[in-house]
Amino acid sequence: MKLTWYGHSAFRVETKDASILIDPYLVGNPSWSGGWEGPAEGATHVLLTHGHNDHVSGAVEVLKKSGAMLVANFEICMYLVGQGVSGDKINPGNIGGTVDCGPFTTTFVQALHSSSFGGEGGTNTYLGNPGGLVLHFPEDKTLYHMGDTDIFSDMALINELHEPKIGIVPIGDRFTMGGAVAALACRRFFGFDTVVPCHFGTFSMIDQTADKFVAGMEGSGVKVALPEIGKAITI
Repeated sequence: MKLTWYGHSAFRVETKDASILIDPYLVGNPSWSGGWEGPAEGATHVLLTHGHNDHVSGAVEVLKKSGAMLVANFEICMYLVGQGVSGDKINPGNIGGTVDCGPFTTTFVQALHSSSFGGEGGTNTYLGNPGGLVLHFPEDKTLYHMGDTDIFSDMALINELHEPKIGIVPIGDRFTMGGAVAALACRRFFGFDTVVPCHFGTFSMIDQTADKFVAGMEGSGVKVALPEIGKAITI
């Protein structure tokens, strides 16, 4: 499996049979200046954890160009159809549900956050419950993108049900759990082989580095794969 980080929570996940973009914040992302066209090339799926602008902005452009399958909650799917995305290419679900994405399945799990798309004049369009996404691959390790969330004790149930081995973990504080709490979540509730921190360094009001998370994971035996923007890592 190959992961490429585009800053914030935006990742491309490449496996044998799929090229997946998760939360492709590729328009207006201060951490990413490479445009959306390159990441969109060859994309087979676009997965969205929730509807905030810093997770969705760029999804419409990618979906229109690539013809990829959209996997998100029902509200987000229908909202993006209203923005011109093909209604024939949506695969909606909600918390607790699992959807067949062809080369893999996606299970929607809980996240402690909110979900809306901000428009002009301070308006916000409600876009359903926020979530995390668990991706099961027939020939690769299970991946859990936590979305934006705080720690919660039912993470233990997610681990019991799905046994994810790769975790994409928000660590920036203020809008998600901070690095020390994120490390506690990983150590207490999961049996990860590899964790990839995200949701840091994008805006001045969140933590700029992953230092607290890295320090919190020391001695855990779990590999911390610290991503660099635009550079692929193999897991």
